[in-house]
Amino acid sequence: MNQQNSQELMKCIVRAADDRLGQDILALDVQNLTPLADYFVLVTAKNDRQLQAIVESIEEAMEGAGYTIKSKEGQAGTRWYLLDCTDVVVHVFTKDEREHYHLEKLWSDAPIVNLEGILSDEA
Repeated sequence: MNQQNSQELMKCIVRAADDRLGQDILALDVQNLTPLADYFVLVTAKNDRQLQAIVESIEEAMEGAGYTIKSKEGQAGTRWYLLDCTDVVVHVFTKDEREHYHLEKLWSDAPIVNLEGILSDEA
């Protein structure tokens, strides 16, 4: 996947998480830091039910846009899902899990993507 396609995928994921009221959505541009992905997207859910809804929303949006999920870690009752979407890795956490692992600090060298324009776009 090229950079433009991975950016479109990241936007699709961010919008889907926002549609289910994901909190503190953060996209990190890691393309110059790791060969694993171009972006990491971090999302916080208020509770287990919302966590599941966010993951399902992302899955549905990706399928509708023609993307596939390479792998998915986590299951009902867990407090953290990881979705490997090839060039975008998505972490959906409960608040406590996000604070515990604090991936933002681990990847502090990564530029933060400005999501304001992405979430206000009509497309």
